[in-house]
Amino acid sequence: MKDIQSSADHRNIPLREAGISDLKYPITILDREEREQTTVADISMSVSLPHHFKGTHMSRFLEVLTSSGCRFTGSTIPLVLEKLKKSLEAESARIRIEFPYFLTRSAPVSGATAKMSYSCAFTGESHRDREDFILTVTVPVSTLCPCSREISDAGAHNQRGYITMDVRTRKAEDGTFVMMWIEELVEIAETSASAPLYTILKRPDEKFVTEQAYNNPVFVEDMVRNVAEKLMKDPRITQFTVTAHNHESIHNHNAYAVVAWKELDQAE
Repeated sequence: MKDIQSSADHRNIPLREAGISDLKYPITILDREEREQTTVADISMSVSLPHHFKGTHMSRFLEVLTSSGCRFTGSTIPLVLEKLKKSLEAESARIRIEFPYFLTRSAPVSGATAKMSYSCAFTGESHRDREDFILTVTVPVSTLCPCSREISDAGAHNQRGYITMDVRTRKAEDGTFVMMWIEELVEIAETSASAPLYTILKRPDEKFVTEQAYNNPVFVEDMVRNVAEKLMKDPRITQFTVTAHNHESIHNHNAYAVVAWKELDQAE
């Protein structure tokens, strides 16, 4: 059958990316406690397209994905990217896998347990001269305003916040990216806020977390700095961006702060 996609294009315009997006697909990822966890991801895959090709072969993205076994880590994603480049005759390839990750959380006093979800993503890129892998984790937290507590005779306003960490780790000797657990980033975020969030809380738990937040007030600026301090001490990490958003409870706007760090910055 005639292959139109591989036919010549005469407009002399290369494409940085061409591929598929918004693919819902079951995947398996590593779980620190349960070894493996199956979830449903939203996947985007693309490759560069030389100026002389009319189109890319979209079906090959699915072929590469299914042949990978849909088990994804910092070790397996570089292999998937290499297969994409080879199968589609491309100089570069990109994949982004967004998924909910579930942890069993126990309430601090009653011990009541329930699953809690965290929004996560793996982003991988492979070019002729470099490879990149980013682990993204977004953690919902509770924050209490230091200024409000200081000036109020009773109470202080608090709100739900979200801390997003985009983390790059260094490469191991075998060329794969050093492993970092999603659970580790969840713990870093929660200990950088006023208090963690839980799916289920009984009355004694509610009292505990309310008082915990009151005794640990933080601005949105404090949160990103608290996270940054912890991440900079981890020898596995070479670069990160931390973004925090507070869904303000007494304003008709939100507050946010961002900090970025790169290992080379410290040497300059």
